[in-house]
Amino acid sequence: MPNTDVPKRTRRADEEGPHRVAFEKNKKRIYAGEAVCGICGQPVDKSLRFPHPMSKCVDHIIPINRGGHPSDMENLQLAHLSCNRAKSDKIKLEAPVEKEKEFISNRILPWSINWHEYRG
Repeated sequence: MPNTDVPKRTRRADEEGPHRVAFEKNKKRIYAGEAVCGICGQPVDKSLRFPHPMSKCVDHIIPINRGGHPSDMENLQLAHLSCNRAKSDKIKLEAPVEKEKEFISNRILPWSINWHEYRG
């Protein structure tokens, strides 16, 4: 007797519904036009097939469950399967811009001792 307590997995908007056709079309455009993983920056070998960890896949830059559009080209990028799985539903933050560190020189500090009068 099958277990009916297990909830059925809900499918994402890019897997069914009105965005599915647009996603498939844009996926083909990405595979044809891009050659570098958008996550790690390394080349993607398009001859490798799923489930090879370095095979090609399409990554949603802003994940669907975080409000990203399921089929917009601006939200899709080429990625390695392993990079995409490691990223999961995280959003990559831009590296913080470092402030230029202020250099303090002893030449601009006030003198605490008049060394001309020092006798050791």
